[in-house]
Amino acid sequence: MDDDRDTGWFRGVYARHYADVVRYGMRRLDGTAAAEELAQEVFLVAWRRRWDVPPVALPWLYGVARRLLANQRRAQRAAPPTVELAEHPAADRHDGVTELLDVRAALTRLSDDDQEILRLVAWEQLAVGEAALVLGCGVTAAKVRLHRARRRLTDLLAESPTPARLGGAR
Repeated sequence: MDDDRDTGWFRGVYARHYADVVRYGMRRLDGTAAAEELAQEVFLVAWRRRWDVPPVALPWLYGVARRLLANQRRAQRAAPPTVELAEHPAADRHDGVTELLDVRAALTRLSDDDQEILRLVAWEQLAVGEAALVLGCGVTAAKVRLHRARRRLTDLLAESPTPARLGGAR
């Protein structure tokens, strides 16, 4: 492993392979902008994992691009269809509906276990002890699962602001 994986090393890898990674994306995505965005993500991973990048970097970079595209496709398949309420004049009066749709969309991106604990407590109105019985675990484990699921849901909601949260309403 080289001890000189600094910005100079990274600039060299970027200069040698950026165009190759963009072309890889162009063959798999719609448009130059999407391919360039993919390349930027690939090189972000390369910088973060620079100690894992082999001396012949291009195949490794292609592998990163392939996994990023696979993750995008999985997320697209899992996401419910979007409803653009902001385009309608009544959207300003229905912030609650927009927020509910955001929560439902984010919920589908969580694991099945996270979805279940959140639904049991929030939708089914069960106490944590009752949810623990449904899940077949102890109360402490259910509390931990609920805490973690809520945190992950909050993180997902923070990642995708709606037009209402961007100042489109209120």
